[in-house]
Amino acid sequence: PSGRPPGSDLDFLRWQLLDAWNVERAVLNPLLRIGEERNLEYAAALARAANDWQLAEWLEPEPRLRASIVVPLEDADLSAQEIRRLGGNPLFVQVLLTARTLEPLGRRKYWRIYEAAVEHGLPVGIHFAVQGGGHPVTGAGWLSFYLEHHAAMAQSFQAQVTSLVCEGVFERFPTLKVVLIEGGFAWLAPLMWRLDAAWRRLRDEVPFLRRPPSEYVREHIWVTTQPIEEPPVKEHFFQLLEHLGMSDRLMFATDYPHWDFDAPDQALPSGLADKVRRAIMAGNACRLYRLALA
Repeated sequence: PSGRPPGSDLDFLRWQLLDAWNVERAVLNPLLRIGEERNLEYAAALARAANDWQLAEWLEPEPRLRASIVVPLEDADLSAQEIRRLGGNPLFVQVLLTARTLEPLGRRKYWRIYEAAVEHGLPVGIHFAVQGGGHPVTGAGWLSFYLEHHAAMAQSFQAQVTSLVCEGVFERFPTLKVVLIEGGFAWLAPLMWRLDAAWRRLRDEVPFLRRPPSEYVREHIWVTTQPIEEPPVKEHFFQLLEHLGMSDRLMFATDYPHWDFDAPDQALPSGLADKVRRAIMAGNACRLYRLALA
């Protein structure tokens, strides 16, 4: 109503989201394209400004909100500085990266980000972004339509999970927690199966991987419900969860204020066990982000 961009009006967010759905805690993920900036000192200045803006304009006025630390992700040293500047503030509960980067996120150039995140006990969120990194979302090149882009977003996440596991990031940082945000999750079980099969045949190439890839994924990775896969046959969704084996790692996400927002009372299919539903809607996120509810 104010005429400002979606997601920029705190009072309207309170009315439309927090109050309407009785949301006790919400985590902000600002998609400001700072990670794409090639002038890295400028990117670091933008990240500092964005984080200070979150604190002054959102977190301090609204006690239900928590935030992600925005970083100039292509410079790990500058990113680590920003994480250490804010990592002790309990209102910041996560470090935010995007799924499209100049190099796969398992590469050593990003390791100082993980080191700083682990120092402060912060998960690293990887959020899908329409732009980012200068690379296409697919492994086959640039797409023509947003429909293709929206449907193919999981490809970026598959590449990042594969890189994080195979480059040994979780051996190097055994307490690191990674959250895949807005990338779906139906693809993750088949990816684990494929990685495990390849690892059994090619494990001599990666002697630092002491366990099957699926064990690293299930121990270190969390996923979100938006966009949630919706099979035509409802029972197939329950099979998806069974194959994934990560109901304790699945967290509800609204994707507010995007047009394909998921309302809390409609995001999950009926028939889920009450214990599983409660874990997805609140419990898993509370444990991961150390959120205390009223």
